[in-house]
Amino acid sequence: MAMDVVDYRIHGEDMQFVEVELDPGEATVGEAGCLFYMEDGVDMDTVFGDGRGARAGLLDRLLGAGRRLITGESLFITVYTNTAAARRRVAFAAPYPGKILAMDLSRLGGQLICQRDAFLCAARGVAIGVAFQRRLGVGFFGGEGFIMQKLEGDGLAFVHAGGTVQQRELAAGQTLLVDTGCVVGYTAGVDFDIQFVGKVRTALFGGEGLFLARLSGPGTVWLQSLPFSRLASRVFAAAPQTPGGQREEHGLGTLVGLLGGDRR
Repeated sequence: MAMDVVDYRIHGEDMQFVEVELDPGEATVGEAGCLFYMEDGVDMDTVFGDGRGARAGLLDRLLGAGRRLITGESLFITVYTNTAAARRRVAFAAPYPGKILAMDLSRLGGQLICQRDAFLCAARGVAIGVAFQRRLGVGFFGGEGFIMQKLEGDGLAFVHAGGTVQQRELAAGQTLLVDTGCVVGYTAGVDFDIQFVGKVRTALFGGEGLFLARLSGPGTVWLQSLPFSRLASRVFAAAPQTPGGQREEHGLGTLVGLLGGDRR
């Protein structure tokens, strides 16, 4: 299935947004709550499925919607189509401080496995599905549970990561040990497993948890220096406490709401 070919520009340093330029008739799909702005002539529509829209058959759309439901996402996804006679722009903003990564799936073997909630937007035709962890240990202790996002196609997809991002190329048999929450995504050839830290004293008092993620090549992996879970835990730990031992949640709740995209 041919994907729409879109132009884009990523703006900002730590609070980034991506601006996608659409030719007449082109479209992009975006995750709910990530829209920043769109120019006149861009039509916003909600479709059933995983992002492929009318280009996919009814069965494919049902399966795509089911996969999104498993990940905790909505059954629907938003499509932004340029209905004007000239180029128009639509922009999507990152939900918390970090970097937006442009992933050309045609150069990544047509598939990318990434952490849940990493997906921001993509060219129309990219399918947003799920990847199940086959190992029980990875599912329970891998930081992302049994389910991760799977992006498939040959177009551009944009994902978001916290803090600074590092891309690592792993040769066949090469292994990298990473904090479980710091894995943003990896290509299909990478083997993802977990490994016990090795020493009971280190596990109990080292402050790094009981397990590390073990990534083995060949393939490409992307790592983030500031997972949102780590940021949220530090903010919560720094919140002042009342005399009764309860944390004051007025200012903290506002900050967490802003970081987490609470739009009430």
